[in-house]
Amino acid sequence: MFNRKKTSVRTARAVVLTFAVVGVCTTAAPAQAGLVGNLLGTVTGVVKTTVGTTVGVVTTALDTTTGLIGGADWGYAPTTTTVSQAADAVGADTMWSRGYTGKGVGVALIDTGVVPVQGLTSGNVVNGPDLSFDSQSPSPNLDGFGHGTHMAGIIAGNDGTPGGYRGIAPDATLLSVKVGASDGGADVSQMIAAIDWVTQHRNDPGLNIRVLNLSFGTDGTQATTLDPLTHAVENAWRAGIVVVVSGGNGGSSRPSVDNPARDPFVLTVGADDIHGTPNNLLDDTVPNFSTRGSNSRRVDVVAPGQSIASLRDPGSYVDTEYPGAVVGDRFFKGSGTSQATAVVSGSVALLLQQRPNLTPDDVKRLFTSTAQPLLGADWAGRGAGLVNVASAALATRPYAAQTAPRSTGLGTLEGARGTNHVGDNGVDLVGEQDIFGQPWVPTVWAPESSAGTSWTGGTWNSNDWAGTCWCGASWAPLTWDSRSWSSRSWSDVAWDSRSWSSRSWSSRSWSGEGWDSRSWSSRSWSGATWSSAAGG
Repeated sequence: MFNRKKTSVRTARAVVLTFAVVGVCTTAAPAQAGLVGNLLGTVTGVVKTTVGTTVGVVTTALDTTTGLIGGADWGYAPTTTTVSQAADAVGADTMWSRGYTGKGVGVALIDTGVVPVQGLTSGNVVNGPDLSFDSQSPSPNLDGFGHGTHMAGIIAGNDGTPGGYRGIAPDATLLSVKVGASDGGADVSQMIAAIDWVTQHRNDPGLNIRVLNLSFGTDGTQATTLDPLTHAVENAWRAGIVVVVSGGNGGSSRPSVDNPARDPFVLTVGADDIHGTPNNLLDDTVPNFSTRGSNSRRVDVVAPGQSIASLRDPGSYVDTEYPGAVVGDRFFKGSGTSQATAVVSGSVALLLQQRPNLTPDDVKRLFTSTAQPLLGADWAGRGAGLVNVASAALATRPYAAQTAPRSTGLGTLEGARGTNHVGDNGVDLVGEQDIFGQPWVPTVWAPESSAGTSWTGGTWNSNDWAGTCWCGASWAPLTWDSRSWSSRSWSDVAWDSRSWSSRSWSSRSWSGEGWDSRSWSSRSWSGATWSSAAGG
């Protein structure tokens, strides 16, 4: 592990300045029929946006109301943080002024998919394989839940117009690999398959995947030297991909950060509340929901993750269930280490455009050594401090090399799942089998994953999961072919596109749902809240 040396070139942020909110636009997005940030800038005025009067909190993958938590328990602020403010807070707008927008750098987003709302149709979105339970629907890849679209908007949203909305790295290529179904449900085997796919296809024409955003986690506590999920992320890391992982939203109640954020190699992210003042470090706090971890593993850095207004997925699950989180017509407010992770992923893309020869270890060292210390924030949750990509871009390359013990991947799938399970017809997916009921043999998979050969065409773990070419039809400029699943599920019921249907995008609404995420719902996608005025 690295020794953290805290340095700062952003001393001006210790002065309280005011900031004009320009990132929230109220222009309605056009209907999509049939488919689904400056270090020392000039600042004037103060605008605080308050939307609605009720609090709704959800741990982003739901199946019952037991996932709801009262906003007062978390201590959320009433302010809304625009992506523009978040960019300012982490120095992304300074990188923009230097000409760095993420162009030529690919960021893979393994999540719940992406829909073509305004801000994600400028040509920088690519659809990889849909490995979710929705993939058997007539409209694969589309985000029926709303989480993936929110993350995509933070990372690489781009209206393509002067003064329009843009994410942290607006010209980066965003590769969407969908694993979460329309209610957020997903199994660890799908996560691992997706990570392996991204690692193997990182150099496909037009991709250049250098960053992997994982805004999810389980409560599994299996040793990272054995866990298959940590093995997959380490293989991506050693292949040259900076893996950015959310620490989790368990606050101080969780004894550790989530899995795979527990892995010592990856860049683990916690949330920061900038309290509407991106140029003042003195009032920053770590929200109560951001997992503190333990002395053996805490978050490496923090980034804005409180009440972030990113792109809205109209009619999606969270959009329907939490109307008070809507900001204007185009945006949706969410809080969590998910959002913070997306900010960091976009920041890494900016740095790698400027310094493409950096290794993942170099990037981690630069981000931790140049982070802005948050002296007034909870020490257990702040890591090295608030990410500052503009400072990292000016720092000397460290030529760092991490020396933690490596994972063998020889542990169990059930250990990686922890208490998070999906269900089909009342039968939970448990034990050493994937979503097809195929036995999990770590002595076979682990060396293949390390060698980058676990996927053969569209086959992974001896079953056909995806197509074999960039030849699918989609709204995205480049889309991987889909594959019909003719195998059987773990519950010995044949896959059926009628019962495993996605919510269908039709202009502004979703309809139909047939997936039961069961107890996985409590802790998977690490967006802590979708809320309104008094909440995040």
